[in-house]
Amino acid sequence: MRRFETFIIIDPDLSEEQRVLILERVKEILGQMNGFLIRVDPWGLRKLAYPIRKKERGFYVRFDFCGTGQLLNEMERFFRIDERVLKHMSVLLDSQPSLERIQEEMAKAEEAAKTPAEPEAPAAIAPAVAAEAQPSQPEPTPQEA
Repeated sequence: MRRFETFIIIDPDLSEEQRVLILERVKEILGQMNGFLIRVDPWGLRKLAYPIRKKERGFYVRFDFCGTGQLLNEMERFFRIDERVLKHMSVLLDSQPSLERIQEEMAKAEEAAKTPAEPEAPAAIAPAVAAEAQPSQPEPTPQEA
């Protein structure tokens, strides 16, 4: 089993429901071929570097998963056949991934998403701290000296 990263660019004119159908089909392929989906990372609408099928924008999605070469071939076959997918690209991240380490990373990422960020200092304290940091008298400029 290897770890792959696949990027796809979906037609920007599709509705959210149609995009979800594509993502569900990818998850279905992963399940059928004994793959392990680590993360689906939708990047959203972005401007393309060059027009693809007369489209100036595309909806980017990144898949991070573990599987075999047969799984990757099946996914790429689906992307080539489906006209809603404008482009796709797959990259081998790790030829011998450790599933335990990947599951630890997933747990840490999930935990970080659940815990709220630390609150910032109250606004009343910030100006006082900034005033103390400034020197009491400005330094003379070369013209004044």
